[in-house]
Amino acid sequence: MQDRRHFLKHMAGMSAMAAPGAHFLGQIAQAAPEMKKKHKSLIILWMGGGPATIDLWDLKPGSPNGGEFKEIQTAASGVKISEHLPTIAKQFKNLSIIRSLRTTEGDHNRGTQLMNTGRTPSPIVSFPSIGSVASLKLAPKELDLPAFISMGGAGQGVGPGFLGMNYAPFGIQNPGTKPENIGTPEGVSEEPMSRREKLFSGIEKGFNDSLKANPKAATTLAAAQAHTDVYNKALSLVVSKRKEVFDLSKEPRALVDEYGGNNNFARGCLMARKLVEAGAVTVEVGLGGWDMHQNIHNTLATRQLPMMDKAMGTLVKDLTDRGLIQDTVILWMGEFGRTPRINQNAGRDHWPNCWSVVVGGGNIKGGVAYGSTDKDGMSVADNPMSIADVFALVYHGLGIDPKVESNASVRDNLGRPFAIAGDKFNLPKELIK
Repeated sequence: MQDRRHFLKHMAGMSAMAAPGAHFLGQIAQAAPEMKKKHKSLIILWMGGGPATIDLWDLKPGSPNGGEFKEIQTAASGVKISEHLPTIAKQFKNLSIIRSLRTTEGDHNRGTQLMNTGRTPSPIVSFPSIGSVASLKLAPKELDLPAFISMGGAGQGVGPGFLGMNYAPFGIQNPGTKPENIGTPEGVSEEPMSRREKLFSGIEKGFNDSLKANPKAATTLAAAQAHTDVYNKALSLVVSKRKEVFDLSKEPRALVDEYGGNNNFARGCLMARKLVEAGAVTVEVGLGGWDMHQNIHNTLATRQLPMMDKAMGTLVKDLTDRGLIQDTVILWMGEFGRTPRINQNAGRDHWPNCWSVVVGGGNIKGGVAYGSTDKDGMSVADNPMSIADVFALVYHGLGIDPKVESNASVRDNLGRPFAIAGDKFNLPKELIK
């Protein structure tokens, strides 16, 4: 009876931890020592609020919708972007723009769900984020770090869905400082920790064994095993010698400054490079503040774009210099774009009809501007892409076959095969290696 109370108490705690960014123990992914082989990683740069991609990646000079910014040439022949993104422009041999994305959600919450899961929100199925799916497919058993790490509010609460807590993101609120609760308690050495682990394991094993003897307890047994797995993974990080990867205090000052210095997005991008180098599968870094219904150009030029340019551009350069770009896919996106027409408050409103995302690395071809919008940015002119197409491209970039038959073992909470990139998608040959 006591074992049962122990289990129920901890399962209640796990329920409270279900949201990404909650307590550490509910968010750890697969665990163990040094990586012995190359691995694939995904870095998601999440622009919360809906970025005005017409002012960043798809400028319209000469159009009344064009705004105040000029274009500059990137390192990729014929590809031009905003003058306020010079650092990123230098890295465009490894990046490509999709300028013809069409989505369906103009609400922040629904758009966030759509862009993170590839699915319209459903009251029946809790869909997993792309980071959770990537972690499921790519995380090695020997990894002693969280497979999926989210910083700066990226993902906005979109988690593992029906995949369960083993694939939830481990949330870090202050990139660059060691997360709470990943060290042993003060005054507790390795030997007492080992004794505590054995005691805990014995209690868990006894309870799980009692459930195995009861054929009617299959559902409870699955939950109990998940509870055990979460705690074991939590402990593996507590005792891991590589948890120092979360600390940026020893990084060269010049490199920190190159990323943009003392802001969460800069530190998050630097940490993203360190984490994928250490073996993490998915790292999300969030930069909010894009919901600009007024005074948009001044805010972009003085605050948003300089911060994004330094951090994102240096991240791509750093990954390239360290030989990581061929094994790391980068996905820059928000929940929707913003209206081509500037409103009466010198801002832009929500616009999912046609907008841009940026991809690169892995098996994705760089230096391409794929698709286009018309001269005023009001509609897609050629090569339209859906979110399913984008997800399929990202999975391809990671070496994951997006086809349904290749992922038959991934099933939703109703037991149905789950199409990880959607039921229908197109992989444009211009963007794949």
